[in-house]
Amino acid sequence: MSSAPNVTRVSAEGVAWLASAGTYPRSTLALWEERPDAPVVLPCGAVFDVVSAPVAFGRRMLDRLWDEGPGPGPVAVFRGRTLMFTAPGTAQRLPSLLAWEEWGSRRTRAVPPLLCHGTGDAVTVPAPAPAGNDTPDASRWLVAPDTRHPWLPGPETVLWAAVRAARAAVRISIFPPADQDAKVYDVSRRR
Repeated sequence: MSSAPNVTRVSAEGVAWLASAGTYPRSTLALWEERPDAPVVLPCGAVFDVVSAPVAFGRRMLDRLWDEGPGPGPVAVFRGRTLMFTAPGTAQRLPSLLAWEEWGSRRTRAVPPLLCHGTGDAVTVPAPAPAGNDTPDASRWLVAPDTRHPWLPGPETVLWAAVRAARAAVRISIFPPADQDAKVYDVSRRR
């Protein structure tokens, strides 16, 4: 993961797609014409759902989608969370798929929770244009929407990326963890 921010600009078609999710798309477009560096709250469920992960884990998921998978849909970073834009219905289906994979089990306790935003939820999306704030924790697009109909991964694709990112982050062993209070003797010098 690079320490330099990946700042990308949303294309005019991508701006139109994002605005189409809003209750008043023309008002959203007018706002962004006047202030292209303003983040906006958009509803989920009709045009897209959003899966939110802690930034480091979300970046690992994004890397898996790029390197081994079909590629991601639009992806943003906002307030320490990676926002993966997904197909509508993903927020409803993904939690049951994660439960099927035993996502919260004792073995994978170190894996962070994924928040699913769907119908009835809203998320703050970064501005279409970079605000000029080049700090690594600034809200920004990692993969900006560039068409009126971007490809959006479904719940199975997000599950696939999450499982692979988790396997890379957590070392799973069939042996129980060592007793941390056990006395250890150096027997390499025994006669």
